[in-house]
Amino acid sequence: MKTVATVIALFGIIPSANAMHIMESYLPPQYCIAWGAICIPFLIAGYLSIRKTLQHNRRAITLLAMAGAFVFVISSLKIPSVTGSCSHMTGTGLGAILFGPAAMSILGIIVLLFQAILLAHGGLTSLGANTFSMAIAGPFISYAIYKIASKLGLGRLVSVFLAASLGDLITYCVTSFQLALAYPSEVGGLMASFEKFLTIFAVTQVPLAIIEGLITVIIVIGIETYAKPELEAIGFINKEGK
Repeated sequence: MKTVATVIALFGIIPSANAMHIMESYLPPQYCIAWGAICIPFLIAGYLSIRKTLQHNRRAITLLAMAGAFVFVISSLKIPSVTGSCSHMTGTGLGAILFGPAAMSILGIIVLLFQAILLAHGGLTSLGANTFSMAIAGPFISYAIYKIASKLGLGRLVSVFLAASLGDLITYCVTSFQLALAYPSEVGGLMASFEKFLTIFAVTQVPLAIIEGLITVIIVIGIETYAKPELEAIGFINKEGK
């Protein structure tokens, strides 16, 4: 939790995060309100998406709960960075691939709410900003990459790896932008601040993104082995396993 001292010492700017979770009271009120408002249509879409999925297939609730639990566990593991900050994986790529990106907005905000209250990880005032970066931006990128990679014929597991890894990286890029927007550098403005935050987080986030991709692939292999009917029911694979 040395982000504040480290960033000031290295760059002379005001920081506001432990990697992808922006901490309590670090964002100015107007940014908290703005990011929260931006999340609202995505949350509505996510609620409707989950309701539609469960109406068509009640058994999908098991996989949905598993996807949410995966996000909670893997994003709660804070790993110290050599820069003095902390980094963590997101886990949102798995749910985005299985249920679509909209559904992850609901699962993500629930996870972030529990983490803020129970673990002091993130915060209530920064809930909107954290939801947008981890539960909206990351999942939408993961889903898009998975679809593109699949159409290119890269194979399901390779597509899963790319989707989970790059979705993780996009999350920290968005968080860096959010912080830079709130705290632009006195020299160089928004872009200079953005580059500095990216530099701080990249040291640990790049290898963590690769690890998350590998873990997600292992999870998918396990689900395909032990929950094939459920995957067929949600349309992730067909009866031939493709």
